[in-house]
Amino acid sequence: MLGLLIRDQRAGKAAGRRNAPNRGAVRVTPAAPRKWSRLTLPSLSEARRRMQHLLWPLLLVMLGMGLYELANRLQPLAQRPISLISVEGDLQYIDRDSVHQRIEPYLNDSLLTIDLEALRADLIAMPWVAGAAVTRVWPDQLVITLDEHLPVARWGDSALLNNAGFAFAPDQVNRFEGLPLLNGPERAKRRVMQTYQQFNRLLRPYGHGVAQLELRDRGSWFLTTRDGIEMLLGQGDVVEKMQRFLTIDKLMLSERRELIARVDLRYSNGMAVAWREPATIQSGSNE
Repeated sequence: MLGLLIRDQRAGKAAGRRNAPNRGAVRVTPAAPRKWSRLTLPSLSEARRRMQHLLWPLLLVMLGMGLYELANRLQPLAQRPISLISVEGDLQYIDRDSVHQRIEPYLNDSLLTIDLEALRADLIAMPWVAGAAVTRVWPDQLVITLDEHLPVARWGDSALLNNAGFAFAPDQVNRFEGLPLLNGPERAKRRVMQTYQQFNRLLRPYGHGVAQLELRDRGSWFLTTRDGIEMLLGQGDVVEKMQRFLTIDKLMLSERRELIARVDLRYSNGMAVAWREPATIQSGSNE
């Protein structure tokens, strides 16, 4: 007779656990990931700096070699004497032979060794030269540009004045006797020239002109017209006084102008007229 054997599986498992030998607990840890070193590329600015450090010495060497080669090529030209000097300018009074005499000591110099400032100073020292410019033209030429004094009036007996009131003393001043004669203290040349120009602008529309103008030591002005009329203007407000004379001249004196010998404008609101004839009249408040 077969018997039935029934096993409790849970009990079997439990029994198995109880009977298992105690071998200790073993913990298995996963392996740490391997770290790889990264390759970092330099930044753009850092690369540029490194490139500059490498290129600068090379560029300096190349520049030095180029300058050395250029100097060797230019040396023969630098030693070449000046072959052509051109003198330019609207010259009416400057003597070209005198200019050549000033230039002659510099003809043996080369274009690079010539002293331009010294040559310019020698040219400026000439009586008629108001300004001078000296320019190099490669490889062996000089261009000289001269500005000339334009005489406007005589200053005393031995000099002329240009329109800026600058006095210069050329030879043969007596050739310019047709110019107005101006006189005054040496320090007052420019002031006398400016006053002359003012009077000339006032007188010209009325048919008058300045023949002589003098600033005397005490500051009073004395003028002679081209008609021979002497004018005593005094010290102050000389332009206003001249305008007063022109107004009265237009109203009363224009038809008898040739008979006027002298006009005294030193009055505050009138003038006195001296005639070439013995008669003397006054106009304005002193009439």
